[in-house]
Amino acid sequence: MSSQFHQPVDATEVPRFAGPATFMRLPLVPTADGLDIALVGVPWDGGTTNRAGPRHGPREIRNQSSLIRRVHHVSKIAPFEIANIADVGDVSVNPIDLMDGLKRIEDGMAAIVAAGALPLTAGGDHLTTLPVMRAVARQRPVGMIHFDAHSDTNDSYFGGNLYTHGTPFRRAIEEGLLDPKRTVQIGIRGSNFSADEHDWAKAQGIRIIYMEEATRRGADDVMAEAREIAGDGATYVSFDIDCIDPSMAPGTGTPELGGFLTREAQAMVRLLEGVNVVGADVVEVAPPFDLNGMTALAGATMMFELLCIMAKSVADRRKQKKVS
Repeated sequence: MSSQFHQPVDATEVPRFAGPATFMRLPLVPTADGLDIALVGVPWDGGTTNRAGPRHGPREIRNQSSLIRRVHHVSKIAPFEIANIADVGDVSVNPIDLMDGLKRIEDGMAAIVAAGALPLTAGGDHLTTLPVMRAVARQRPVGMIHFDAHSDTNDSYFGGNLYTHGTPFRRAIEEGLLDPKRTVQIGIRGSNFSADEHDWAKAQGIRIIYMEEATRRGADDVMAEAREIAGDGATYVSFDIDCIDPSMAPGTGTPELGGFLTREAQAMVRLLEGVNVVGADVVEVAPPFDLNGMTALAGATMMFELLCIMAKSVADRRKQKKVS
């Protein structure tokens, strides 16, 4: 076993139910200095418009992530052996002031990016992705591969409020953070506010793959298109847990019937290998609506799937630098 990088607590030595709860049972460190990938919580749901609760997501995802082991059973990627990864705790949040909350999250994420680490965050509602993108995309706009039941490109809610969990990607495009022509949204479904709800997103160049199309085509075909849209450029991956069917992930703020099975979601994320992922998140896990921790477990599992892809990319880049 490598001693070069941080390692999880060994469940054959210390039971999973013992010790402090951290992501994947990794060490909790005060900063991202020296890390390749920083696992970070964003316990904030200031953008939630209906069922609040994603502020509790990071803590429960940490609890359920104690079930994660060291090696991916399909790809055989052992992320903790090939990249330096740790839990850097939660960014500072403000639960009663939306704009200050956004600024605190951005500042916390900017420090992680400045340290040279790739952020993999657990939210929080989907508005948390906007301040994360403000940090990740300061130098250039990013593309995005987005798994969700909802496009989250609405303009405003409740008399002109521009910042909700239904608006982050409209704001990100307007702020020059997100390149819509390198953006694909996968699994979109459910009833809409209006017949033209997605017209703005499509007009910007976003490729929306509705759930029915994704089901018809299958994971391999859909993800081949997603990789082509993202190209070689810097790409952010956002995984809203409500892309999974509520029969398997009931603990979320805006559940929509007819979603992906958890194994389908896993298969799609595994096909991200080779994408230039510069940051990723799992959002909208709302423990107050969960059953027996199953949604938090889905969130922890999807974080591990993303972590494997990101760690493999880090290791490949390290090898290329040594060769050159």
